[in-house]
Amino acid sequence: MEKLTKSCSTLAALALLLTGYATAGAPHSGPHLTPTECRDLAATKSNAPRTRSQHRSELSALSKAGYNPSPWHDDPNYPADLHAAQRRVDHWFETECKKSQPG
Repeated sequence: MEKLTKSCSTLAALALLLTGYATAGAPHSGPHLTPTECRDLAATKSNAPRTRSQHRSELSALSKAGYNPSPWHDDPNYPADLHAAQRRVDHWFETECKKSQPG
C-alpha cells in the first residue's frame, strides 16, 4: 500500500511538472488579468474587508502566475513560490490594470 501511495504521488507530481512546462512554453497574447481581476485586485489594496469575489480573483491571478498550492500540503518551495507568483501578479497589475483605468 505504501508503494502504491508513493507511485501515485510521483505520477501526480510528474503530471503537474509537465503541465507547467507545457504552459510555460506556450506564447501568451493579450492581458494576463481580466477586468474583473483588475477591479478586485485594486479593491484588495485598500484596508476594507475583502469579499468572496475578491478572494477568488486573487487566487485566480496567483494561479495564472504559476502558484499551485500542493494538495498534499508538502510543498518544499512554499512560501518562495507564492511570493514569486505575487510579484508576477503585482507586475501585471501595474502594467495592465493601471494603464486601463480611467484617470
